[in-house]
Amino acid sequence: MQMYCTICSDGMEVYLCDSPGCARAYCGMCIEKLCGKEELDKVKDATSWICYMCRPSACIGLLKIQPDWQLHLQTIFQTGNRMQFDPFPPCKPIALAERKPVRVLGLFDGIGTGLLVLKELGFEVEKYVASEIDSDAIKVTRVRHPVIAHVGDIRKMTEKWIQENGPFDLVVGGSPCNDLSVANPGRKGVYEGTGRLFFEFYRLLQHARPCPHEEPRPFFWLFENVVSMRAEDRDTISRFLQCNPLVLDARDISPANRARYFWGNLPGMNRPAVPLPCDRLTLQDCLEPNCNRVAKVQKIRTVTTKANSIKQTTKMVFPVEEEDNLTGEWKGDVLWCTELERAFGFPDHYTDVANMGRVHRQRLLGRSWSVPVIRHLFSPLKDYFKCRVEGSSASS
Repeated sequence: MQMYCTICSDGMEVYLCDSPGCARAYCGMCIEKLCGKEELDKVKDATSWICYMCRPSACIGLLKIQPDWQLHLQTIFQTGNRMQFDPFPPCKPIALAERKPVRVLGLFDGIGTGLLVLKELGFEVEKYVASEIDSDAIKVTRVRHPVIAHVGDIRKMTEKWIQENGPFDLVVGGSPCNDLSVANPGRKGVYEGTGRLFFEFYRLLQHARPCPHEEPRPFFWLFENVVSMRAEDRDTISRFLQCNPLVLDARDISPANRARYFWGNLPGMNRPAVPLPCDRLTLQDCLEPNCNRVAKVQKIRTVTTKANSIKQTTKMVFPVEEEDNLTGEWKGDVLWCTELERAFGFPDHYTDVANMGRVHRQRLLGRSWSVPVIRHLFSPLKDYFKCRVEGSSASS
């Protein structure tokens, strides 16, 4: 398994911590440079290795854990310490009687997480136009959200199309991360492969912005991608969008590790993410009751499109143990599809359409957003758009 190094965020080959619930990895170059070749040899030969963050006493050489490392890490990710941008001007809330239903453009829309969250929060949606080319994802949204107007490939959308089908109040999207994530050793960066699709988002965002001669109205946007991208790619995106990204990790309000960058002008983006009473916070909360299933970890690692990403630690252990009803023996098991949907915050059977199997459903979820995170980001928009009364309590 390949991931990115906790120290340098790079590394073609890394060593993963075997501690349950730990998602950290370290590359051989960093271990050798900071701790010495002898330490690297020990790590290579170890059958079970616990990382330096999980076992601070193991730190040797130049490798030391700073007592305030979490604060430093948050500062690095949130500001980048590279570029400074002027804050977006605040948008004045709209009086209750003057609020209108929201008009949304979802780019790289996936399985419709944005519309699902808007519905849960009680927003009245005048129209939701989605650009998506994955046939399985489109099947899910056609079943779960028949109101979505599908427009296909983002590259075929023009300024004229925006003018004819707009205006839009909210533009959201997250381009494919394959060529941006350092977990992919063959990544091509933001200017090549699927990485360049970011510029399609940027192009349509400019077309969707209100014209200067228009009557002032609320206009918001959100772009998402992986935290594990190279600093130069992150800075390129920030330079075009004219803001630094915010880091939100779903583990704070869900049972799954899923750290993501979010760029945008949504109000209140920097406020702390606080779980709601309805949120499931541990993996055990997601498991089917009355089935003798026990979670082996509290938080699962980041789930991707790869089937094995559901397994935990370098030993690829199953995240769940289940008691056999006949023999009484305990054996490892993967998450059931409904359990995985719960870990992402989706309703049960959300992806259960068109007789899709577990592998296809995990692939869809592995590319999706975390529902609690998007709910956290969208909640403040209630001050700008019309909502049903019953949705007023679902805010964070």
